[in-house]
Amino acid sequence: MNTVTAINDIEAVAIGGFDGMHIGHQHLFSALGEKGAIVVIETGYANLTPARDREHFSKYRIFYYQLEDIRHLDGKGFIAMLEKAFPKLTTIVVGYDFRFGKNRHSSHKDLKALFDGEVIVINEVLYQNDSIHSHKIRAKLKLSDIRGANAFLGHNYTIHGEVIKGQGLGKRELFATINLHVKDFLLPKEGVYATLTRIDDEEHFHPSVSFIGHRHSTDGNFAVETHILDAMLTCKQKASISFIDFVRENKKFSSLEALKEAIRSDIVIANKLLKQHVF
Repeated sequence: MNTVTAINDIEAVAIGGFDGMHIGHQHLFSALGEKGAIVVIETGYANLTPARDREHFSKYRIFYYQLEDIRHLDGKGFIAMLEKAFPKLTTIVVGYDFRFGKNRHSSHKDLKALFDGEVIVINEVLYQNDSIHSHKIRAKLKLSDIRGANAFLGHNYTIHGEVIKGQGLGKRELFATINLHVKDFLLPKEGVYATLTRIDDEEHFHPSVSFIGHRHSTDGNFAVETHILDAMLTCKQKASISFIDFVRENKKFSSLEALKEAIRSDIVIANKLLKQHVF
């Protein structure tokens, strides 16, 4: 558990796992006011916005608590912990399905009974009559439903990783790619995607086409690689890939020439999809 002592300028906190920082979560944050903060309970399952990646999607300070460190606390103990960390706490914001305390025994109703201040409960948030939850976003990504995942998120799903050495085949015989080692993030279904890629410390994203999956037509290894469409660039250390749309399934091709023709087609389709996207 992070040690949080006497944060005296915080009057409201939103509590939850907040993996994805999706539009349902943003409804909670909108109730915080000027002196608010976010309390993240890390369960070990965050893979849409792992670790501190959540901080890209909110103006509020975020305080992290490991579930393993606090799971022994009952409801009263949990509230006492918060009140010690935030002495001026007057408001707690939670979702309608929020559970806390040992064995998730307590609900928002118990929170209202245990906490002397105001408890704001945000009702279920819907998008096109479907409730928004992180597990549904994960399911959409595994089905390559990038548009659906992004709609629930309220932003483009983005992963990042460190640059690694690839086969070298792309630059020599196909199309030059940036190869990444990605850890902690959930990867979408194997296939080809229209994407935006940011390299190293650049502020803007470049239109790109990205591949995730096993390279069935060459060495068979798993890869995350992206081809920049608008420039020949050298990426030295890291890159971020932001997913816009799905192009095609991962396939095995009979020859390098057939693979090259498929990539040419992927580039054309990706360009069209990216031009339809409002940046």
